Amino acid sequence: MNEELNILRLSARKFLQKEFTPYLESWIEQKYVDKAAWLKAGSAGLLCASIPDQYGGGGGTIAHETVILEELEGCGVGVNFGNTIHSGIVAHYILAYGSEDQRQRWLPQMASGELIGALAMTEPGAGSDLQNIRMRAARNESGYLLNGQKTFITNGHMAGIIVVAAKVNLDAGAKGISLFVVETENCDGFRRGRNLRKIGMHASDTAELFFDNVYVPAD
Repeated sequence: MNEELNILRLSARKFLQKEFTPYLESWIEQKYVDKAAWLKAGSAGLLCASIPDQYGGGGGTIAHETVILEELEGCGVGVNFGNTIHSGIVAHYILAYGSEDQRQRWLPQMASGELIGALAMTEPGAGSDLQNIRMRAARNESGYLLNGQKTFITNGHMAGIIVVAAKVNLDAGAKGISLFVVETENCDGFRRGRNLRKIGMHASDTAELFFDNVYVPAD
């Protein structure tokens, strides 16, 4: 392991022991990690560590994300903190498939912790079998209307941005599925359901999400 990763490990450990471990019990009771902790993690450089620095990220690699995850495990928080979804999946979807305007708009806020990301694929009755999801995306003149329900969505209770899997063609199987980005603030037709209680990962924000004619612009 190179010196840069060693420095990151020690810095993350010191930060997490001070800012996360003492609050774990209260987070378990409320079933989510406080937004203030996300903001502090962003200031400490623990969010979007593998996103290029031009978008506010750490400019690192998967090795940097792995070190942070190992230290989260070491301090007792582990996957109760939904950074793997936020930084490792949602941010990289936006980096890989978003427009330059979308990258500039969303990624810096995700790196700072101002904007928490969620990935909405799992559904009641379908689980994570995406070919059997029922979430529908219907085309209109300027975009799409999303209708359906998601469940067991990590970060769903706190998320300001959600990547949603939906069917645009009901007869095309896996090829009929697309991903849509929903910004939840002042979003008509979007509703959060229960923050679910689970066997483990008790401080992990895991929610039901409902979409009733949620409009997503085509661009």
